[in-house]
Amino acid sequence: MTITDSLALALFFLCWLGYGPLLALLARRSGSLNDDMLVVRRAWMMVMTHREVRIVDSQLMGHTINSAGFFASTNLLLIAAVAGILFGGDQALMGVASVGGEAMPIRLLEVKLALVLLCLARGLLDFIWSIRQMNYTLAVIGAAPEVHTEGDRVALGEAAANLLNPALSAFSQGVRGYYFALAAAAWLFGPLWLALGVAAVFCLLVWRQAGSPAARAVRTARRLLERHLPPQ
Repeated sequence: MTITDSLALALFFLCWLGYGPLLALLARRSGSLNDDMLVVRRAWMMVMTHREVRIVDSQLMGHTINSAGFFASTNLLLIAAVAGILFGGDQALMGVASVGGEAMPIRLLEVKLALVLLCLARGLLDFIWSIRQMNYTLAVIGAAPEVHTEGDRVALGEAAANLLNPALSAFSQGVRGYYFALAAAAWLFGPLWLALGVAAVFCLLVWRQAGSPAARAVRTARRLLERHLPPQ
């Protein structure tokens, strides 16, 4: 591995592992899409506890679980494909090397494919944990009693939100794994492509969190919903 490869790989891990702390910093200063969605989902769970019939809430949760299951299944197929090449012997590796943009030793190619596999595997674990937590949330929604005091409603809504928010945060992390896996795949064409790929992915994710039309719309909804939420 050359110095350029090492520098590009260091930049990749800096962006991949540093994205979460940067997102938390953005949330404290000016807000982020994920942080705003925490409030929106908490408002949803509070409204859920005031409904006598919660069919809509169950259907929405079912749709979300199906989405997470689809991403997890797709992720598993991609992992199988990359692992098949990585552990398929020199012939499979040479076939991939012939597609890349530069000649490279087999061992370096294995490292590059392993990086893609690592991103996908991390995403798969996030999706699995997300689905489990969403199933817990669905059970809480189904067990919500019909008659209770306002204090009980608030407490139950908080409990449901404390399950749903980590579940969908894990789902977002799993989706993020696709972005970084794509950047890692750019390494097959050389270290410069890896550096450009991870920089482009990082900037795209930050823009979508802080400056995209969706982020602005959710921020507006958060301000409206916060007026009607009980204090935490």
